[in-house]
Amino acid sequence: MQGLQELLNLSERDKENLGVSATAREIAQQPRTWRGTRKIFEQHAHHLRAFLEAAGVTSPLEQRPTVVLTGAGTSDYIGQTLALLLRTEWGCETQAIASTDLLTNMADYLVPGQRYLMISFSRSGDSPEGVTVLTHALKSYPEIAHLVVSCNQHATMAEIVRGRAQAYVVVLDDEVNDRGLAMTSSFSNMVLFGQCLAHVWSNAAYVAIYEALVHAGETFLPIADMAARALAEKKYARICVLGSGALSGVAKESALKVLEMTAGRTKTMAESVLGLRHGPMAALDKETLLLCFASSDMRRQKYEADLLEEVGKKDIVARCVVVGPLRPTRLSEYSDQYLAVEGSIPDLYRPPVDVMLGQLLGLYSSLAYGLKPDTPSPRGVISRVVGEFRIY
Repeated sequence: MQGLQELLNLSERDKENLGVSATAREIAQQPRTWRGTRKIFEQHAHHLRAFLEAAGVTSPLEQRPTVVLTGAGTSDYIGQTLALLLRTEWGCETQAIASTDLLTNMADYLVPGQRYLMISFSRSGDSPEGVTVLTHALKSYPEIAHLVVSCNQHATMAEIVRGRAQAYVVVLDDEVNDRGLAMTSSFSNMVLFGQCLAHVWSNAAYVAIYEALVHAGETFLPIADMAARALAEKKYARICVLGSGALSGVAKESALKVLEMTAGRTKTMAESVLGLRHGPMAALDKETLLLCFASSDMRRQKYEADLLEEVGKKDIVARCVVVGPLRPTRLSEYSDQYLAVEGSIPDLYRPPVDVMLGQLLGLYSSLAYGLKPDTPSPRGVISRVVGEFRIY
């Protein structure tokens, strides 16, 4: 199977025939595009500080808003990877609530009289759920402040709030408005923007982490590329992805990438490290690839190593692959393959790097099944942007 660079070097006609014109490029461009996203953040930083201060983020603790991170599918997982970081840096109660849940149960989630800041993530800014939730929130909860982050300069959600006193819009570079069906560079760039946002008042503390992230992304991409190609050739019937804390969103996103790009031929599941024992372990068998995004924290690593040791003793998976820090201690002993992420990067910041393995595994698994990664759903079961449906 051809590697990422080989796919990028194909003629445009061959790329189109294979269905990799967009997805391969969008995965490969990520570390480079993170620099562009940081520049966009810096252009908005002054106005964002003013907007967030007006929304109450720097108010006395008891007066600060509850921050709601929302989006659908991959955009929901963006919120899930950022929730703990924003809570830590802003000192605000922070929740990731899918727009698919807010659409049906908004009144159950929002407490009357509570102050809110809603941050909406959307690659296209045109998803039916996102547009409807935003429209309904503006009408029924006019006191809520809104920040919309999209990759589409023509996003409907951006147009809805643009010019409103309690709203702000950031549109990332069109290059990361992925043309492939599966979100890849749009995911990592919106996550990176969220990290910048978390440090809007503490930029100096983030600079070293950001540079380490870019370097780690550049060095991890070829490692992940080689590993994903070899794994995809096995055509595992099932893939179980583990991750805890901020890495739980990476686990869910990685599982979704493989599921989407194989049109469901590979069944996937995502679970937390400790949650696997509580029932989901029953789904593991000798046709299962177990992929674990392991923590950089020594205490969490002990739980992860214990679980992997248990899985190994029970002999219930075909292969165990771990992505983790450069010095893995016990973790590498209980895995068949260990992929190290360079640099001392805390879990809260690792998602943009780690997720590239899941994206590449989706890309190569799609090709292994003879599908086209750019448009992997032959019968049109899923699409790049969810189609219109009846709203009640």
